[in-house]
Amino acid sequence: MASTPVLKRSDSIADNMPDALKQSRYHMKRCFARFVATGKRSMKRQQITEEVDKSIEDKNERSKVLEGLLGYILSSTQEAAVVPPYVAFAVRPNPGFWEFVKVNSEDLSVEGISASEYLKFKEMIFDEKWANDENALELDFGAFDVSTPHMTISSSIGNGASFTSKFMTSRLHGNCGSAMPLLEYLKALNHDGESLMINSSLDTVDKLQNALIAAEVYIAVLPKDTPYQNFEQRFKELGFEKGWGDTAERVKETIRILSEVLQAPEPEKLELLFSRLPTIFNIVIFSPHGYFGQADVLGLPDTGGQVVYILDQVRALEEELLLRIKQQGLIVKPQILVVTRLIPDARGTKCNLELEPIDNTKHSHILRVPFRTENGVLRQWVSRFDIYPYLERFAQDATAKILEHMECKPDLIIGNYSDGNLVASLMASKLGITQGTIAHALEKTKYEDSDAKWKELDPKYHFSCQFTADIISMNATDFIITSTYQEIAGSKDRPGQYESHEAFTMPGLYRVVSGIDVFDPKFNIAAPGADQTVYFPYTERQKRLTSFNPAIEELLYSKEDNNEHIGYLADRKKPIIFSMARLDTVKNISGLTEWYGKNKRLRSLVNLVVVAGFFDPAKSKDREEIAEIKKMHALIEKHQLKGQIRWIAAQTDRYRNGELYRYIADSKGAFVQPALYEAFGLTVIEAMNCGLPTFATNQGGPAEIIVDGVSGFHIDPNNGDESSNKIADFFEKCKMEADYWNKMSKSGLQRIYECYTWKIYANKVLNMGAIYGFWRQLNKEQKVAKQRYIHMFYNLQFRKLARNVPIPSEAPLPPTPAALPAPKQSTPKAITGPQQSTPAMISNPQQPVVSHTTARHYS
Repeated sequence: MASTPVLKRSDSIADNMPDALKQSRYHMKRCFARFVATGKRSMKRQQITEEVDKSIEDKNERSKVLEGLLGYILSSTQEAAVVPPYVAFAVRPNPGFWEFVKVNSEDLSVEGISASEYLKFKEMIFDEKWANDENALELDFGAFDVSTPHMTISSSIGNGASFTSKFMTSRLHGNCGSAMPLLEYLKALNHDGESLMINSSLDTVDKLQNALIAAEVYIAVLPKDTPYQNFEQRFKELGFEKGWGDTAERVKETIRILSEVLQAPEPEKLELLFSRLPTIFNIVIFSPHGYFGQADVLGLPDTGGQVVYILDQVRALEEELLLRIKQQGLIVKPQILVVTRLIPDARGTKCNLELEPIDNTKHSHILRVPFRTENGVLRQWVSRFDIYPYLERFAQDATAKILEHMECKPDLIIGNYSDGNLVASLMASKLGITQGTIAHALEKTKYEDSDAKWKELDPKYHFSCQFTADIISMNATDFIITSTYQEIAGSKDRPGQYESHEAFTMPGLYRVVSGIDVFDPKFNIAAPGADQTVYFPYTERQKRLTSFNPAIEELLYSKEDNNEHIGYLADRKKPIIFSMARLDTVKNISGLTEWYGKNKRLRSLVNLVVVAGFFDPAKSKDREEIAEIKKMHALIEKHQLKGQIRWIAAQTDRYRNGELYRYIADSKGAFVQPALYEAFGLTVIEAMNCGLPTFATNQGGPAEIIVDGVSGFHIDPNNGDESSNKIADFFEKCKMEADYWNKMSKSGLQRIYECYTWKIYANKVLNMGAIYGFWRQLNKEQKVAKQRYIHMFYNLQFRKLARNVPIPSEAPLPPTPAALPAPKQSTPKAITGPQQSTPAMISNPQQPVVSHTTARHYS
C-alpha cells in the first residue's frame, strides 16, 4: 500500500477517516461488507490488504484509492477487530503513537474510541462473556506517571538518560533551595560507612559553593599531577572527603563541573558530573534460567547468547569500575555478582557450584542459589517457561546470600529476561536499590496473538505468568537497557517488543489499558559489543588460533558422521554459508535449511553449514528443540541435501567458534542469521567482527546493526524465496567482481568499530545507574505510590498464576548437611577462554520452609 500522504501530529485519524472513506464510498462499502461477512474475527494488516485488493478489482482504481489518505490510514493499521456491524482499527501512524477508531460497516460512520474500548472489541472475538463483564480487571500503570515528563517525538525514544538529565536540570535551576536535593544526595555518598565527596559540615548550598571556590583557589597553584593524598587534610578542613579525583588536575575538573551545575545547570554538565561521582561499587546481575556457566553450557536448553552477553558485560563493567575508582582517588575493591540458579543435575557443567570466580576478572563471581520447594532443593533443569513457581523463594534466598557475600547492600541491581527481571524487582523493592532491567527477548512478540490466545498457549508456555512478570518488572524498574531502537519501538511497519505491552488484553485474566509507555524516559539504548580478544578479523594472521585448524578441518570436512556432526560437503571448493544458533522455532535454522533446499541456484554456488542443538531428539528435554530436530532430518531427506549440508552439534568453546567464523571467511563464505525475530543478534556482531559478510533478519535488532547493502544485508525471514535469492545474488556478484567480497567484509568491520564496543556500553550503563539513582530521590513519592499498585498486583495476581504452574514430579534433593569440596574440572571448552598470565517488592520475605544449607556443591 502506498503511504505518501502523512497526517500531521495534530491531525486525528477519527477526524480524517470519514472524508477518506467518503472519497471512495462505493469501494469502501464493498470492502467493509467483506470485512464483516464472515462474522467476528481478528484481522492483521496483510489480511486487510488482501480484502481491499479483492474489493477493488480494477488495478487503476485500487491504486488511486490506496495512494490517498485512506491508503495511508489502512497501511498504518496494525490490526482490526471485526464485531459486526463494526470494525475497530488499531492505527499506528508512527512508532509509539496509537489511535483507535471504530467504523460502522453499514453507513461508514467513524468514531474515535479509547484503548479500553478497542480491547473490549477484541475480547468479543475470544471471550464475549469477559468482554461484557463490567468488573473485569483493568490495569492502568500510566495513571501513576502523569507528573513524570515524557518524550514527545518518536526519534527521541531510547534516549532516556539524556532526557532525564534535562528534566532534573530544570528542577535544580532557580534559587539555592532548588539545589538542596543534589546536596543531600552528595552528603549521602559513602562506602562502608565512610563519607565520600562532602561531610556533614557543608549542610547548605551556600556553604558548599563557598567551599568549592576556596578549594579551587587552593588547588590552582598545585602541579597537575599532585596526588590527592598531598592535600587531603586541607580538603577535610574545607568540608570535603575523598572521591573528587586522584590528582590535582582531576579534582579541579570535578570541582569546576559541580560549581557550574550549582550556578547554571546544564544537562550535559549534570551527566558529566554523575559519570564522576563515586556512586557504584557493588553490582548484582540476575539471570536465573538455563545453565549459566563459563564452560560446556552453550547449546544446552535455554542457554545461549544471554550467557555470553552477561559474561562480557561483567568484564566490561568491572574494567570501567576499576578505572573510575582509580580516577576518583579511592582504594576500593568493587564487587560484581552474577546470581543464577544452582542445578544439582549439572550435566557435566559447573552449574552445581555455589561460587565461581569469573575468568579474566579480579572481583567478579557467579553466585548460584538453588530452587527450593517445600520438600527441599530441586535437582533438575527447569524450562524458562516453567520457572515461575520458584522465583519468589529464589529471590528471598538469593538476597540473603548476596548480603552475606558482599557484606553490604549492592548499589545497582540488573535483571535479565523475564525471570531475572522479576527477581531483580523483588530484591530492589525490598532493599530500596536502583534497578535496571534487560529483556533480551520478550516472548509476547514471538507468538501471534499470544496475549488474546493465552488460554490455548498457557499449558505449554505459561504466558499468563510471563507476561504478568514482564509488566511488573517494566513498571517497577528505574531504567530499562535495550540494545536497539527496534526493541523498544520497532520500525515504521512493526511495533517494538516493549511497544506491544502498551495496551493488550488477556481475556479472562486482565485488560491492560496502559502497560508501558515507550516515551517513558526510563528507556535507554546501550548496544553491546563483541569480545575482540575472541572475535577479530580473519586477516589478522598473527593472532589466528591455528592450533584449532585440525579440529575445525575435521568438524567441517570429514565424511564420517559422529556425535559432533552429520552430513558432509562433497565439493570443498564452494564457499560456505554458515549459521549458528539455538535450535528453536524463532531462530529459524530449519527455515534456512528449507530455503537452501528449495533454491537450486544457491545450492550450485555454496555449501550450507549449521551449528545448532542435537541430532537425536531423545537427547533434548526442550519441547521446541525436539520438534525442530525432527524437522531438520525431514528437510535433509526431502531435499536430498547429503553432500551439501553439514549439521554440527551446538559448540561451547567460543575461542574455537571465533576461529570457525574466520575459517568460513577464508572460504569467502558468509554468515546467515535467519531468525523470525531477534532482539539484538550477538552472532551477527561476532561474525562481522571476524570479517565475515553477513545476511541477517530484518525483524528486530540486526536491522539496525547492518546498513542494508552497505555493511551487510537484510533478509526477510517470512519470504524464503526472496532471501535465498538475495544470498545467491551476492555470491554470483562475488564471482563477477573480484573485490566485492572484500569490500563487504571491510564495510562490516567498519560498522562494528564505529558503533559496537563493550567500553561504550559499560560507560553508558554506569552513568544510567548514577543518573537514575538521583532521579529516584527526586521522584520518591511517585515511586512509592506506583510500588504499592505493583505490590497489590503481584500479590493478588502473579502469586496465584505461579501456583498453577506444575512442579516436576521428580523428588527434590534434600539439603546436604555440610559443604562438599568443589570437584577439580578442566575447562577445555570455556566460554571465556584460557586464563591469561596477566590479565519488597513486595512484602517481607516468608521464612524458608527448609533451613538454609551451607552446602556449596550438589552432585
